[in-house]
Amino acid sequence: MGSVNKVIILGNVGRDPELKYTPSGTAVTNFTVATNERWKDREGSQQEHTEWHRIVAWGKLAEICGEYLSKGRQVYIEGAIRSRTYKDRDGNDRTAFDIRADNVVLLGSGGGGSKSSEASRASDDQEPEYSDDDIPF
Repeated sequence: MGSVNKVIILGNVGRDPELKYTPSGTAVTNFTVATNERWKDREGSQQEHTEWHRIVAWGKLAEICGEYLSKGRQVYIEGAIRSRTYKDRDGNDRTAFDIRADNVVLLGSGGGGSKSSEASRASDDQEPEYSDDDIPF
C-alpha cells in the first residue's frame, strides 16, 4: 500500500507573499497562513489558539500567489508537508516544516479584491530540482 502526504489549510494570509526567483529563473513565493481553533475550557471560558503555517509555491502558482494574495486575505490551500534542514546562526542543525502548495483558492474580499479565483499547478509542471543554495530565503 502507498502513502499519503496531503494538507488542507483554510485560513488568512499572515503577511504579504514574497515572490523571488531562483538563479535558474524559477519563481518561488513564500507566505504564512494563520488558522484558528476556538473552544470552551472546563470553566466555560472561551479559549483560542492560532497556528501559523509557512507556505511555499513554485512556478506559475508562485507568480499568481505573489500577484493576488495579500495580508488578511482568506485562502484555501492544498499541498504537502516538506521538511528541510538548515544551520541556525549558532551553527546548530535545525529542521523546518513547510507546506508546498499544489492548489490555491482565493476566497472572500480580504486584502486584495472581491472576486474569488482559483490557481492550481499545471499537471505537467513538476516541482523543480533545486538545492538549498537556490532558495532565495
